[in-house]
Amino acid sequence: MGVGGAGWLDREEREEEEQPEKAITQLNLKPGMLIGDVGAGTGFYSIRIAKVIAPTGIVYANDIQVGMLAKLRAHATAQHVTNIVTILGTEYDPKLPEGKLDLVLLVDVYHEFSHPQQMLHKIDDSLKNTGELVLLEYRKEDPRVPIRPEHKMSLAEVKAEITPEGFTFEKAIETLPRQHMIFFRKSATGHD
Repeated sequence: MGVGGAGWLDREEREEEEQPEKAITQLNLKPGMLIGDVGAGTGFYSIRIAKVIAPTGIVYANDIQVGMLAKLRAHATAQHVTNIVTILGTEYDPKLPEGKLDLVLLVDVYHEFSHPQQMLHKIDDSLKNTGELVLLEYRKEDPRVPIRPEHKMSLAEVKAEITPEGFTFEKAIETLPRQHMIFFRKSATGHD
């Protein structure tokens, strides 16, 4: 999605459609954690997470578009949130700090990756040994989810894509209105 579509990311209905507070509760965040938000867009999740992990926690908010990161910084400033570090990544590398993150979150973004294996390897490199990768993706299995099919993923598809790249499936939470919430643990064996 280009910067021109940023309004869709900040639409009022998104609260009700996705229930971000419910999703964030499931992450079991604690103050002081270091969190990566890959494909952070305008900061819909980054800002909420930053408030939970404050004052010493940091959200590393990544995007590949300068304009999205500018909007994210403006939203954070307007809400007096100061514990977000914005990172301009590439299609191959989110440029997250290596070996430091407790959790990396991908909200409706994995299906957009043009180079998913390279991105997953870099995400793996950014996580602590105990780190988690969490994906939120619109449920392909549910025809009532009013999202175009190419922007949905089934649980089986997510597992088939993520586990070969050095992650161990942990659990799926299906209590959000439209999205899977899928947890993976960094594998001890890592990636090749």
